[in-house]
Amino acid sequence: MSTAPLTADENGPPTAPFEVLRAGSPPPTPVVFASPHSGRVYPDEMMAASALGPHDIRVSEDAFVDELIAPAPAKGAAVIQATFARAYVDLNREAWELDPGMFEDELPEFARGRSARVAAGLGSIARVVAEGREIYSRKLSFAEAKRRIETAHGPYHDALGQLLAEARATHGVAVLIDWHSMPSAAAGSPVKGAKPTDIVLGDRYGSSCAPELTRLAEKTLIALGYRVARNAPYAGGWTTEHYGRPHLRTHALQIELSRALYMDEKTLTATDGLKRLRRDIGRLTEAVAATDWSKLR
Repeated sequence: MSTAPLTADENGPPTAPFEVLRAGSPPPTPVVFASPHSGRVYPDEMMAASALGPHDIRVSEDAFVDELIAPAPAKGAAVIQATFARAYVDLNREAWELDPGMFEDELPEFARGRSARVAAGLGSIARVVAEGREIYSRKLSFAEAKRRIETAHGPYHDALGQLLAEARATHGVAVLIDWHSMPSAAAGSPVKGAKPTDIVLGDRYGSSCAPELTRLAEKTLIALGYRVARNAPYAGGWTTEHYGRPHLRTHALQIELSRALYMDEKTLTATDGLKRLRRDIGRLTEAVAATDWSKLR
């Protein structure tokens, strides 16, 4: 199982910004899985501007999440997963959420330079990786950001939107689960002295999906032996907020997995826990896929 970062030479053939693994056409279930942060392609032009080495720049990846959800198509869910690394372009952000301080030229008026995510250095073109380490050794041009957004962010969300539209057209409803991983240090317990949380379910405090979806995920994961929390410390990112429209028959739930469950966070290598978690995610997939969501209102 390779863990090395990949590079993409701009002089070579273009790299597809995402991969779709389909359960069938028309889709057999309304379930769509997304993994926007598991990509590990770092184009040469990015690495030439980076102040970080190949290992340090990877700490923001949701490493192995694509492998954890790989059995989903065989169980009825469509899957879309990013190719490019999160540090190159963050697909779980509004497209033009950009930090003006990162650029040598003035940003256009439509850029959103003021948001909590931008202030934290985590816009669609991130300024930092984990622990606040600066990514770049120089300022970028807006043209560089524009190229990344138009060649990766836009096509990914066009494809995700199409998958959800196909689910609604076939089943009258779409169920999106957006998969992420979190550092174990972030997965603290809300109860003092208790063990850390294993999995966090983010439904934007009940606004992005019907409560039945969150309850099913929670019940299934607890029965499998995991410590599960809701909306703390992660209530769901831009994807969950943007697509989660229960009144429009699209339900979105974010699931954050503690990296300690399946990987060594220092070496970024998989542990024996990956096999168990992959199997259990398969069981959750079966439970979600077997549910008749068309009756949700």
